[in-house]
Amino acid sequence: MNLPRRTFLHLAAGAAALPATSRFAWAQAYPTRPVRIIVPFPAGQATDTIARIMGQSLLERLGKPFIIENRTGAGGNIATESVVRATPDGYTLLLVVLSNAMNATLYKNLNFNFIRDIAPVASIGSSPYVMVINPSVPAKTVPEFIAYAKANPSKINMASSGSGSPSHVFGERFQMMTGINLVHVPYRGTYVPDLLSGQVQVVFGSIPTSIQYIRGGKLRALAVTTATRSDVLPDIPTLAEFVPGYEANQWYGVGAPKDTPAEVIDKLNNEINAVAADPLIKARLADLGVDPMSMTSAEFGKLVADETEKWGNIIRALNIKAE
Repeated sequence: MNLPRRTFLHLAAGAAALPATSRFAWAQAYPTRPVRIIVPFPAGQATDTIARIMGQSLLERLGKPFIIENRTGAGGNIATESVVRATPDGYTLLLVVLSNAMNATLYKNLNFNFIRDIAPVASIGSSPYVMVINPSVPAKTVPEFIAYAKANPSKINMASSGSGSPSHVFGERFQMMTGINLVHVPYRGTYVPDLLSGQVQVVFGSIPTSIQYIRGGKLRALAVTTATRSDVLPDIPTLAEFVPGYEANQWYGVGAPKDTPAEVIDKLNNEINAVAADPLIKARLADLGVDPMSMTSAEFGKLVADETEKWGNIIRALNIKAE
């Protein structure tokens, strides 16, 4: 059967449009079943709390559960690899943090390339770390702490969440920039009891971990690590006020396996940005010291790439090794 040219072209155009129309309709219907958000760190930590806030809000907006699954180990690499290997259909997501960017340099034999294998979906927010000391240390300011550390080299213990963790790298950078020498004490679990008892004397830690102790007078905050002061600790100066050029911050976002449909990523990006802009969610994040940070998926991808390069250079310069 010979079709008139006009009829043939009309049918061909319709057939070509079917896949795109089908993908759009599928994305519009997404999600049709529960979605997993894989969190690289244990329940109760800031990453877990943020993921649960977002998951509950996405449930309310999209009508399907966003289930938080904690997969710990290897500085977050176990969780990341599980998402890399997941089906790229939008039903397995990763809570992405600064550690993912640092791990690209810290670990030499990863079974994945984070930049290549995890598609950026959306940013959630950023947060300063805070330099806190046990009150037994006779320092009320950063300059006083530096002077005390120089007078007592290798006698002050610096806790961290593990070798190569942000708290470790932030502390090592501070030592390099100030010329002091602290004794690094990495922890697999929480360092808080030993910090409160004075077994370790200083830490560069997340605000959620320490803010109740700062407010209660059990720990003394000397400075935050970001370039500007934190709204949740407005009276605490920045490290850059005493150590020019020092800047470091934690950030949080969402990633997915590469080849996840662009329509699904766009939908998730729009929904996560809407959640982060909600006044109630902004207030809950503010209580954690997190400033919402809305970006397109491309902008978030650039942030991740830039941070991977920045911290890779610092880690190599400081010769920091993972556990």
